[in-house]
Amino acid sequence: MKKIRVFVLFLSALLCLSAMPLVSFAEIEIEAPSVLLMEASTGEVLYEKNADEMRHPASVTKVMTLLLTFEAVDSGKIKMSDMVTVSDRAAGMGGSQIYLEVGEQMSVEDMIKAVVICSANDAAVALAEFVEGSESAFVDKMNAKALELGMKNTHFDNTNGLDDTVETHLTSARDIALMSRELIVKHPDVLNYTTIWQDTVRNGEFTLTNTNKLIRFYNGANGLKTGFTSKSGYCISATAKRDGLQLIAVIMGAETSDKRNVTAKRLFDYGFANYAYVEFEAPEDLRFSVVGGIVGESFGECAPSGKVVPKGKASGLTSRSEMAEKVKAPIRKGDVIGKVVYLSGDEVLGETPILAAEDVEKMIFAALLKKILGNYFLIG
Repeated sequence: MKKIRVFVLFLSALLCLSAMPLVSFAEIEIEAPSVLLMEASTGEVLYEKNADEMRHPASVTKVMTLLLTFEAVDSGKIKMSDMVTVSDRAAGMGGSQIYLEVGEQMSVEDMIKAVVICSANDAAVALAEFVEGSESAFVDKMNAKALELGMKNTHFDNTNGLDDTVETHLTSARDIALMSRELIVKHPDVLNYTTIWQDTVRNGEFTLTNTNKLIRFYNGANGLKTGFTSKSGYCISATAKRDGLQLIAVIMGAETSDKRNVTAKRLFDYGFANYAYVEFEAPEDLRFSVVGGIVGESFGECAPSGKVVPKGKASGLTSRSEMAEKVKAPIRKGDVIGKVVYLSGDEVLGETPILAAEDVEKMIFAALLKKILGNYFLIG
């Protein structure tokens, strides 16, 4: 009997261990002074360390440069096929570059490749000048966009992150995650470039090799931007996706590129081991009665939504609709008339508003009389 009890206790211990996360929060070894791990679709922060500390971002700055460039492309302001003429200023940039010459012309798309893949400082300035007319005007838009995104600890002085002559070009791990999320969620075409390991420009004459080694050596890595100066240390905004879970790992101030990449891998491992992204499906039948309207019934709509949950709660999800049986007219399309609640057991995981799918006008006296008379004569 004693042996049976021992076996049961042993089996229970095994079951408890199997239910535990594969990588715990406390076990992540962070080899950088400032980091943050974010899930991209929801913006939920899964791990952070000194995430609001203002630091030099080096070439991770170019995430914002790319964001504004892709906004210009998607709005029709510029086209990928447009030819960019290189200025004296752009050609004079040092650091990582593709050695643009004054007066040289290169397409917007090839300039983007140069910025994304090999972190070309000269191409970043050339793009900025093409989009806004001057780098200073582009930098003004960078700072305005930072405010719009809620990047509270950010100030940009240039488009490429060179910091040998500036002291106020600063941002934080959280702010980098915010602009990275905006870029990859709103402009996912950028991932077509950030996943390139090697490419060429100038008709094959100049080879580009990705500075982000995770693209080649980490399963699921799909971006985004590295950076290094003597002031900044080794930085990265790294992105990776597995099983529908898109993560953003920001590392700032690592001592070496190896420590930067190892820390990014550890953050990704933690995220993928412990979390899942679940898509909530909207209920199909959201009809409701209308009081005092020109119609007696209308319907609501609810956009699909999702949430990051611990892996143990990713299955067996349920939902319930909470909506008044009768809604008083007038009703305007988009009015909130209820909500859908998503649950794991009794725990609420998330809520999505139910919106009126159409306008419903209030029944006025003349229309009501016409309806009554119409019904009367139809019966007669």
